Amino acid sequence: MDKARVEKEILKLVKLLNRYSRAYYVLDRPEVSDAEYDRLYHKLQELEQEYPELIQKDSPTQRVGDKVSGDFAEIRHVRARMSLDDAFSWTNVEEFEARIRKLVDDKLSYMAELKIDGLQIVLTYKQGELVTAATRGDGVVGEDVTHTIRTLRDVPLVLSKPLDIVVGGEVYITKADFAKINKGQEKAGLAMYANPRNLAAGTVRQLDPRVASERNLRSFVYDLDGIELTNQQEVLATLRELGFAVNEHNKYCSSLEDAHKFIDKWTKDRDKLPYEIDGIVIKIDDLKLRDRLGKTAKAPRWAVAYKFPAEQKPTKVLDIEVQVGRQGTLTPVAILEPVQLAGTTVSRATLHNEDEVMRKDVRVGDTVIVQKAGDIIPEVVEVVKGKRPNGTKAFIMPKQCPICDSPVTRIEGEAAYRCVNPNCFVVQHKKLIHFASRDAFDIEGLGEKIVEQLHTEGLVRDAADFFTLEEGDIEPLERFAEKSAENLVAAIQERKTISLDRFIYALGILHVGQQTARDLASHFGSLDQIKKASLEKLMEVDGIGDKVAESIYQYFISESAEELLEKFKTVGVKIKKPDQASSDKFAGMSFVVTGSLSSMSRDEAEAKIRDLGGRSSSSVSKDTSYLVVGDKPGSKYDKALKLGIEILDEEAFKKLIS
Repeated sequence: MDKARVEKEILKLVKLLNRYSRAYYVLDRPEVSDAEYDRLYHKLQELEQEYPELIQKDSPTQRVGDKVSGDFAEIRHVRARMSLDDAFSWTNVEEFEARIRKLVDDKLSYMAELKIDGLQIVLTYKQGELVTAATRGDGVVGEDVTHTIRTLRDVPLVLSKPLDIVVGGEVYITKADFAKINKGQEKAGLAMYANPRNLAAGTVRQLDPRVASERNLRSFVYDLDGIELTNQQEVLATLRELGFAVNEHNKYCSSLEDAHKFIDKWTKDRDKLPYEIDGIVIKIDDLKLRDRLGKTAKAPRWAVAYKFPAEQKPTKVLDIEVQVGRQGTLTPVAILEPVQLAGTTVSRATLHNEDEVMRKDVRVGDTVIVQKAGDIIPEVVEVVKGKRPNGTKAFIMPKQCPICDSPVTRIEGEAAYRCVNPNCFVVQHKKLIHFASRDAFDIEGLGEKIVEQLHTEGLVRDAADFFTLEEGDIEPLERFAEKSAENLVAAIQERKTISLDRFIYALGILHVGQQTARDLASHFGSLDQIKKASLEKLMEVDGIGDKVAESIYQYFISESAEELLEKFKTVGVKIKKPDQASSDKFAGMSFVVTGSLSSMSRDEAEAKIRDLGGRSSSSVSKDTSYLVVGDKPGSKYDKALKLGIEILDEEAFKKLIS
């Protein structure tokens, strides 16, 4: 075949494959089988390999590029991408309209659109070609994620017209793909993802675009700059004509009452969708009227995001099991008849402690109402007493540990019961899992099931044993081969050097969380100084009270701790001195971060606070200086309001740390 004929064939295949992708991913109307698509794709690949100079910019083979190295570049948005004011009730929506009527006397009409629970992106096209894709970031500057967004088959690489436009939308993962990915995680013994939104956000920010390609990200767009249009209806129609994926479930509302009906419909029907939504966005339809209304310092005046209340569903309690944690704490857990809730199947819900079970009077056989706190943690809201079957019995906490049969005791002044046996298998097992976890030694590939195998086989009896493992120890285990054993040993050896605060946290000392570990590291500066500290000296550390100080003191004077710490030295674990704060701007201040931030993770926000000399805490108290609030803040927000704590949204927090 001569070059001219090859070029003609390549152009034909590119056009055909892009048409098939659009039919499948955008229009939801597949035209050919997966096998036929794959056959044509491989044929195109072969031609392009032979004639690389003929590769087209919009070829489907060009969606997955090379891995990005280092941090993401920053992209400044042409127009600020502001977050919307939230409405948690219909009254809040009516108040939104009332504020508008104070400013204009025009007849108001709206567009109501589903609020996709995903990650906001901004796509920039020059002469019809996708040049950059960015996250929303802080609304002014976002991260360059072009390498992962190019893998989305419903995002056009080249438009049908040579336009200079900027498009806004959401990236999401379907419920089915989320379940499939989590099934793979579970099979591999890795941590499960909390919800589709977090997985989508993490996937977009992957350095390797192949990961994004494998996870089948999708998009919906709803915003357009660069073309003169009249209203939101025209915006959506134009985006659809240009080849973008536009959500079909939107409604023109000639009055606010029409929007109310739309909200009622999707409050009931949201489960029927193949993707997650967490509310309805109501926008003024007229674009010129939007310009006149303008914005406040935080949000546009012409739109509001109605948030669905936490989804609640009835199910049955099949059993109440008692789990044993890494500190020997016994926790009752309701085993539920599986129910779909906020995007995942829920079959278990913690009941926290005996007092909580008694307060709610949860019994085996009861019908209960369950919800996800913050759309993440399953919890029992209440018992439907009218449906309680005859013969149910009140829950009683066992007197012996369900694992090792040792006695359990209730700690004075606490609601918790604990197993008195420090060598209880589950206690040791969970301490090993904690040691390898992300916030401790962060050993890649050392998930719960792998730790369980190593512990059960007697290869690891304490945390220091991880560093003595060799490839020959691991290869015989199920799911391991020579290469995977080599990778795991290498990953463990890479983590031999660790910061003091992470090391202390990894030890799993009772009552010592991440913040307390940081406080100890900052105050004493070395492990030796902490080991030598008296009870009085420990109580001098800011944020450490009597009970916590006693726990730390008892740990370090114990013979078992002394042996373990000596063993860490023997296997070559090195502890770095804690990093010094770059500023004392926040000296003496305590911050709590709650909800999801769009421009940084919670860990990143807390790291910035510490770098400026402040303290980050996990709970709100009268000593809290500021509460930093992101999306879905939860109960900490309510507590801060009651205590009169100053509340910062993400924009205000970014200004404070700048």
